[in-house]
Amino acid sequence: MATENKVIKCKAAVAWEPGKPLCVEEVEVAPPKAHEVRIKMVASGVCHTDWGFLYEYRKGMRPRPFPLVLGHEGAGVVESVGPGVCGFSPGDKVIPLFMSQCKECEFCLSPKTNLCPKNRKKTQQGVLEDGSSRITCRGQQVYQFTSISCFSEYTVVSKYNITKIHPDAPLDKVCLLGCGVSTGYGAALNTGKVETGSSCAVFGLGAVGLAAVMGCKAAGASRIIGVDINPAKMEISRKFGVTEFVNPKDHDKPIQEVLMEMTGGGLDYCFECVGNVAVMRVALESCKPAWGTCVIVGWTELGEITLTPMDILVGRTLKGSFFGGWKGVDSVPRLVEDYMSGRLMLDEFVTHTLSLEQINLAFDLMVSGKSIRSVIKM
Repeated sequence: MATENKVIKCKAAVAWEPGKPLCVEEVEVAPPKAHEVRIKMVASGVCHTDWGFLYEYRKGMRPRPFPLVLGHEGAGVVESVGPGVCGFSPGDKVIPLFMSQCKECEFCLSPKTNLCPKNRKKTQQGVLEDGSSRITCRGQQVYQFTSISCFSEYTVVSKYNITKIHPDAPLDKVCLLGCGVSTGYGAALNTGKVETGSSCAVFGLGAVGLAAVMGCKAAGASRIIGVDINPAKMEISRKFGVTEFVNPKDHDKPIQEVLMEMTGGGLDYCFECVGNVAVMRVALESCKPAWGTCVIVGWTELGEITLTPMDILVGRTLKGSFFGGWKGVDSVPRLVEDYMSGRLMLDEFVTHTLSLEQINLAFDLMVSGKSIRSVIKM
């Protein structure tokens, strides 16, 4: 391509400092180095984690470097590849992954986990393997969120953090498989291992929670209770598989007591998809003693979960799920094909399609509960 081995000038939404709206700026994206791929981004979902890193930074989260370009739920087309990259060519449709899969470490070789540690520390630092980013603005290095930065028209990622997908896949839909939908869906299927005929409750009916509902339904759960304080989620959630909706604001007793009464002693599976430690505790208490399983799906770095020994000794299981347990390089292309064959819902998650210049509006829609997923089209 004409841009190969050249610096590309393009637009990106830059977070210059925490707590302030993003600014759409002209940035420079350098060519990929060894083992890297440069991508022309086409679409990116706006995830609550992006908002959290920007606006909850001062509440006790681990410090991250600024300025940075957020975005970690995208899809695009390969523009060029660096030395040592096999399996990718210009024009390939791809999804960048915030979780690596090197296929060589003990974690990748184990069926028990998807937590590949390749470049993990660098990812937390907002840089690629060599310790620097490929994005600059006004002569200053701009850090790459989760080493991806999807809120940029072009970005560069490690070859371990990218997967090639079906050439006919609609990128403005399958981008959601880069985080939210995969996370919730896999939490039910891979982490919780929901059983046919079981009862489930999903706390928080945003994109991740609705995807968890979808996973519970796919697994054959007979009863799926959606829990959310937004009454508008009642009708929305039914199309994904919720059989009953409970709004904690409609009750004068703790919601775990309500759920215990509704189910005659607790649920087989509970999924916390809010990212709130108080809700995590409630989800655990809503599980049936002896065999109930609580899966923590919502992301947060704030607070601690307080447990008593009897919460667990009676037989409940508390588990965490990261990216839904999927080994991304191998699994995401299969999820794309599940969507294309009609076995997986994606279109229904997209409530708003916006331009990059409307990125702050996407955050406003999300935190006000007026969107499920906004997709930014570059």
